[in-house]
Amino acid sequence: MSRKITETTPKQDGFRMPGEFETHKGCWMVWPERTDNWRLGGKPAQQAFVAVAEAIANFEELTMCVSQRQFQAAREELSDRIRVVEMSNDDSWMRDVGPTFVVNDEGEVRGIDWRFNAWGGLVDGLYFPWDKDDLVAKKVCEIEGKDYYSLEEFILEGGSIHSDGDGTAIVTEACLLHESRNPQLDKAGIENTLKEYLGVEKVLWLPHGIYLDETNEHVDNIVHYCAPGVLVLGWTDDESDPQYPYSKAAFDYLSTETDAKGRKLEIHKIHIPNEVLITKEESEGVDSVDGTLPREEGDRQAASYANFYIANDAVILPLFDDEEYDNKAIETLEKVFPDREIVGIYAREIILGGGNIHCITQQQPLGK
Repeated sequence: MSRKITETTPKQDGFRMPGEFETHKGCWMVWPERTDNWRLGGKPAQQAFVAVAEAIANFEELTMCVSQRQFQAAREELSDRIRVVEMSNDDSWMRDVGPTFVVNDEGEVRGIDWRFNAWGGLVDGLYFPWDKDDLVAKKVCEIEGKDYYSLEEFILEGGSIHSDGDGTAIVTEACLLHESRNPQLDKAGIENTLKEYLGVEKVLWLPHGIYLDETNEHVDNIVHYCAPGVLVLGWTDDESDPQYPYSKAAFDYLSTETDAKGRKLEIHKIHIPNEVLITKEESEGVDSVDGTLPREEGDRQAASYANFYIANDAVILPLFDDEEYDNKAIETLEKVFPDREIVGIYAREIILGGGNIHCITQQQPLGK
């Protein structure tokens, strides 16, 4: 049985958002089926999600949330070690619609139920309606019997925040200060809310994320906390690439900043892949629906190797069949994570839907 908490904040109650690299109880995902976002009825994306889920399940528990109409199909595709639960949804971005979990020093785990408006609501949201997605965080906490903090007004997606588990969070101004999120609050008000609910002392603000990221440039696509004080940063050496000024501004900012504990940041550059462009065939496989962002031939996708998932004893890394940069990304992460296995998953079908492996996963910390 879970309890909805509205009268206090995680910080007041001694809770913090742990780093993704801390031990997990398991991971949550949502099955893709939306035909106006996933091509060919979602079948190619479903196979990519299966590959990600099975890779994660080698290292920790995995729960797949599936709509009633797709439940049997998903159950047939996934191995018996994966728990499949029926849950209505609008799309499959568990990072953004699921709960942000927080822990205290005694090892108790609680959730945070942010408000969700499909990355922009009526200003520039990516689909309508989104009411089923806005209930997912609460439902996950109910299933797990976790108390959860519920915000009535504050809009936030899990992909727009990273925590080092040690007092510091990192976000992008492009996303959190966008008019479609919390226009009633200024930067200081947003930062104060983050400090109260993530249990952090300091928030680092990158100007931008990855070029053309339709989430208004989520932080999880450009940087990833790998340990307290250690970051991977999406990078390009091509000064003519529109991504270059975004990554250079991030690098320059992080190079001069310290975290909440006064540490200088150790930054590992991970080069973005060569352009991933939607093909004519891929575009024609997506249903065209009013109110949903279209998938057009030639559209550049916001592909980044920084959008990986840290599992227990492993890193699940998106690959793009890129002869120049796939192996370099693996080599970089092998140096950053010497004690974890680096597992590459071909992720083109996921990026075609607008995100990647980190975006479709949400970790649940182990606690005690």
